[in-house]
Amino acid sequence: MILSWNTTNQCNLYCDHCYRDAGVKADEELDTKEGKSLIDEIAKAGFKIMVFSGGEPLMRPDILELISYAKKNGLRPVLGSNGTLIDLSLAKELKKAGAMAIGISLDSRNPKRHDQLRRKEGSWEEAVAGMKACREAGLPFQIHTTVFDWNQHELEEITDLAVELGAVGHHFFFLVPTGRAATIEAESLRAKEYEATLRRILEKQQKVDIELKPTCAPQFMRIARQMGLKLRYSRGCLAGISYCIISPTGNVQPCAYLNMPVGNVREIPFSRLWQESPVFKELRTEAYSGGCGKCGFKKVCGGCRARAWYYNNDYMAEEPWCLYHGRKGISVG
Repeated sequence: MILSWNTTNQCNLYCDHCYRDAGVKADEELDTKEGKSLIDEIAKAGFKIMVFSGGEPLMRPDILELISYAKKNGLRPVLGSNGTLIDLSLAKELKKAGAMAIGISLDSRNPKRHDQLRRKEGSWEEAVAGMKACREAGLPFQIHTTVFDWNQHELEEITDLAVELGAVGHHFFFLVPTGRAATIEAESLRAKEYEATLRRILEKQQKVDIELKPTCAPQFMRIARQMGLKLRYSRGCLAGISYCIISPTGNVQPCAYLNMPVGNVREIPFSRLWQESPVFKELRTEAYSGGCGKCGFKKVCGGCRARAWYYNNDYMAEEPWCLYHGRKGISVG
């Protein structure tokens, strides 16, 4: 089970696609004491992997203390970062504190295009420098790439760069229109591109030793089965089933892109929210409507619940950009 905590809304970048609309620190973010209490509850609820994300988590002054506390509680602390603040000294501190790995964002082989998306000149070079610092410090890192219509054709090249830099993995985050990303919805992939891109990623996986993992594209599980591939994962969409996210101010929601708070940890202990939330309980029924409800792969895929919410205002509706639905005569747009 995996949980992501957006430790702060503060960020040194202002990326076009940020689901959190990060930049400025939010009012009343959880403080150190509240953060530690939250970590206690996360461990109590049975989670194993805890992702410290943001905003930019490295802008939080107590991040090392929180990582260390999570580690002592039996969790596996990992981070999601833009990488621009990491030097060798910080990479060593992160490893010493107990960080097990860090995901660093890189969205193009073209530095200029990456910098445009991240709204900061030089951010590509800083991110790569951060990766090299992690490698030297012995802190495992992976590359995180958000997939758009404009970079879909260079994904394999970014994987090659990940191998060259010594990454342990390359994860692909398929754009979901929420937060600032809602303004660039037109740049997300549609059904045919979606399907073809996932197949290419799975084909590339057979040629490299590092892990390639699509995220927010649960159909990769169905496609892997159709291609006769065995993956270590058991399911595509984990929202509310074995994954959730907590905002900087303590709101709990099923995933980063399904902006539907089910409660706040300041009011109800997280372990209770995880067990008792009606939204989580409904997601766990897998009683989807439309094509997802009829699909023979629904237990290994699950469809993207966040896209169902964005396009249908119903998180149990069918995944709108699934080509498999189209083959069953269901409109894919």
